[in-house]
Amino acid sequence: MEKISIIVPAHNEEQTIVSLLQAVRAATEALSIAMFEVIVIDDGSRDTTRALLLAAPELYDHLIVLDHQHGKGGAVQKGLQRATGDFVLFQDADLEYDPRDYAALIAPIIEHGAQVVIGSRFIAPRMTRVFYFWHKMGNRLITLVFNLLNNTTFTDIYSCYLLYQRSLVPVESIRTRSWEQHGEILSLAVGKAKVLYEVPVSYRGRSYAEGKKIRPSDIFRVFYVLILTRLRRVLDR
Repeated sequence: MEKISIIVPAHNEEQTIVSLLQAVRAATEALSIAMFEVIVIDDGSRDTTRALLLAAPELYDHLIVLDHQHGKGGAVQKGLQRATGDFVLFQDADLEYDPRDYAALIAPIIEHGAQVVIGSRFIAPRMTRVFYFWHKMGNRLITLVFNLLNNTTFTDIYSCYLLYQRSLVPVESIRTRSWEQHGEILSLAVGKAKVLYEVPVSYRGRSYAEGKKIRPSDIFRVFYVLILTRLRRVLDR
């Protein structure tokens, strides 16, 4: 039976962190097809996120508290250093993605020996909240560039839900510490994996007023990292 490390970075998520972890716990307890460990990283939160986490230790297996903000990539890095699972799954703390989709994400591993699984917001049939047009266009463009560089056919590489075999990407090989880290990890994983899958997931995107942090300008850093990581893989052969 495979063990999956669920990495949950959180920065100022007092409105959602407890509800999210309750949903994660309910989803994992309902699944007998894998073992799970939940690793939460409080990334220097200035609100009550840390206090809420300390008051509910039954909702996670490991809590990493960072005294100052490292950024999402830095927090993920700390979580990966603690992970012991055969696979890693990323989970945002803001309830945009529903842990009830874990069964669909894990199914290709059990049934087809998948080494990388992405949860796509753009494959029917799933419920998806309408969100920003330019975010969707940016995601489409990033995904197109990724597919061109890696000869793949993904539809949504910047979905939060990336599930991959941990041995494919040693934590010390990850160089980025910001939002573009997701693309770097996926690129490194795809370079070694033989079996790749994508499954539909639901999505409830937040507005900026509700706490969304991603900006359109982030797309340029992602392009740079995708190209650089692809070159790294070529040179490392």
